[in-house]
Amino acid sequence: MASHADIGLVGLGVMGRNLVLNMCDHGYTVAVFNRTYEKTVEFANSEEAAGKKVIPCSSPEEFVAAIRKPAPIMLMVRAGGAVDQTMETLWPYMTEGDIFIDGGNSLFSDTERRSGVLSSRGLRFVGAGISGGEEGARHGPSIMPGGQPEAVERIMPILKDISAKVDGQSCCTYIGSGGAGHFVKMVHNGIEYADMQLISEAYYLMKNVLVMSPLQMSSVFAEWNQGELDSYLIEITSQVLLKADAETGRPMVDMILDRAGQKGTGLWTAQTALSLGSAAPTLAEAVYARSLSSRKEERRKASGILKRPEIAAIKDETETAGILEAIREALYASKIVAYAQGFQLMQDAAREYGWALKFGEIAMIWRGGCIIRARFLQMIKDAYQRNPLLENLILDPSFTQALASAQNGWRNAVALAVKNGVSVPAFSSALAYYDAMGSEYVWANLIQAQRDYFGAHTYERIDRPGTFHSEWDSLENLE
Repeated sequence: MASHADIGLVGLGVMGRNLVLNMCDHGYTVAVFNRTYEKTVEFANSEEAAGKKVIPCSSPEEFVAAIRKPAPIMLMVRAGGAVDQTMETLWPYMTEGDIFIDGGNSLFSDTERRSGVLSSRGLRFVGAGISGGEEGARHGPSIMPGGQPEAVERIMPILKDISAKVDGQSCCTYIGSGGAGHFVKMVHNGIEYADMQLISEAYYLMKNVLVMSPLQMSSVFAEWNQGELDSYLIEITSQVLLKADAETGRPMVDMILDRAGQKGTGLWTAQTALSLGSAAPTLAEAVYARSLSSRKEERRKASGILKRPEIAAIKDETETAGILEAIREALYASKIVAYAQGFQLMQDAAREYGWALKFGEIAMIWRGGCIIRARFLQMIKDAYQRNPLLENLILDPSFTQALASAQNGWRNAVALAVKNGVSVPAFSSALAYYDAMGSEYVWANLIQAQRDYFGAHTYERIDRPGTFHSEWDSLENLE
């Protein structure tokens, strides 16, 4: 009986349980193991697992033996040391060719390291980024597997079966070697951070400058979700703003503390962009914004000290309609820029690590199951289909035109926020990125001069190649 398991899964938290049920729904027999056997038994005997082909295992040895060879074992445990500890527990019972599949949010460099360690033991390792939360895990996530091609090929039928489907296509594709799968999932989450921050800034402007109620804002987001902003995050924002607090009857959103947490993938995206010299300021700004939000007590104190302009609330319906359109344009344009930064980061990583990433395919598997699924991912696929060597998404004609059309509203929304002292760091960062990218000349010549002055770091000239150094104290001053 035990030998008939098609795959094993370790870690029966919400994601792990739902993935097991998803696999069973697609005809697979799944061996399950958890650090605490009580949790394994509880799941196997639960109503949701009733009638499913689940094999509960009480020991690592029993668990590994229960899976058809070469045994694929999915790890759904907390990223970091728990992954290494789980592998160390299991690999004494594994045989050559068996496969570990890390389905958690592991750092891509850890995946590279683990792949090397396991390879020396004759085992294989797949880093599979999985997006979609508990609902996606149960009914179809977006899956980004990376690692040895033959290992991914062994498990790909299962991954494709359980993934989300859009227009009959699976939201799962082979990403690349080593840690490529987890890298792409990390960037997905970095874009997710930015997307959520941008939507929240649109909400914040509506709330503070237009003095709109959550119910009114819900209607606006629902309307926006019918157009080019159509996405999962816009959809759930509309639903969140509809909800009432059962205890007070007030809008639920108004009862939630303005302090957002984070689990690390956004931070890793920002750190990696910095280490690769990749310009992803809007993705980084979203991480900074969460960090700033966490300083609630400091902000409370500073709010009584720091002087800001009085908000000039706008209630005229005609003026409100124009400003709402400006906010919508700012949100759409900033969203394009955030995705462009994410895809450029993946391009830079592909060059650095030798990955053959297929950006159009990545856009397609993000259309379903994952958190950032959105209508305009098809535009990204089309852009890379037109030009596989596209340097930056904002240079594709369709996005260039979209940004040009939204530009006036975008600028007006940011200006309105600045004038009223309303913080919109991601809107502002995205606009600054757009303006810098569109400028042949920026401020860096002065930075070169400063660095050479105080540290003899040299500079380049506009009239001839090479690097140069000046003795700045001996140069004559301009008259």
